[in-house]
Amino acid sequence: MASLDKPPLGTTTVKWRFPEIHPEGRKYVAIAAAIAFAFLFIWDFIVWPLVFLTLGVAAFFRDPVRVTPQGEGLIVSPADGLITMIERVELPPELRGPQALGDKPMIRVSVFMSVFDVHVNRTPVTGTIKHVIYISGKFMNADFDKASEENERQHFVVEDKNGVRFGFTQIAGLVARRIVAFVKAGDMVVAGQRIGLIRFGSRVDVFLPEGYGCAVALGQRAIAGETILARRGISDMAGVSQ
Repeated sequence: MASLDKPPLGTTTVKWRFPEIHPEGRKYVAIAAAIAFAFLFIWDFIVWPLVFLTLGVAAFFRDPVRVTPQGEGLIVSPADGLITMIERVELPPELRGPQALGDKPMIRVSVFMSVFDVHVNRTPVTGTIKHVIYISGKFMNADFDKASEENERQHFVVEDKNGVRFGFTQIAGLVARRIVAFVKAGDMVVAGQRIGLIRFGSRVDVFLPEGYGCAVALGQRAIAGETILARRGISDMAGVSQ
């Protein structure tokens, strides 16, 4: 009979901590804090609104630790936000062709990020970055379907160890004015790894390759690097709008 005096081997504890601010946002937090401090000596009645603004900027660029599910055949969410679209669509021109994702329509899962969501994006799968394609464009509401074709956007193609290619796209929104990539073609990435950021509200689209079915539903909240968007081997029409 095992002794109950000691905890099982391998046990540990995890303590909650405040999320760090991503390096990309630290200068903006510093600028907002400096402005608030300056107004302390000019018009002190607006200092508190500026302090709250500084805290808001810090919250926008927060970069919490995430624990990514392990296993074969999983696609995790690249973004925090709301699942707003699940539908089979024609691929964007930049992702078509034998060197990208092919020419057949694919299921697209769209995750919409509000200004209150974490905006650090993560790769949905492990593999090699084959392409990073930036396209300048408009800044209409990212929740519109045509935003995927007309807005500023950045496409990624990742190839896994089995040669399967996965595509996902960062799309700027009505307020967003900059898309930042942390990786380049040729880089090796691990599922859940940080790959980029979109400033101030936007959307990320994920294109599911053949053999993968959607594992989320419209209206569900997704957590970047943790929520499983799709699995290999389940019906590819699961959750798809008819």
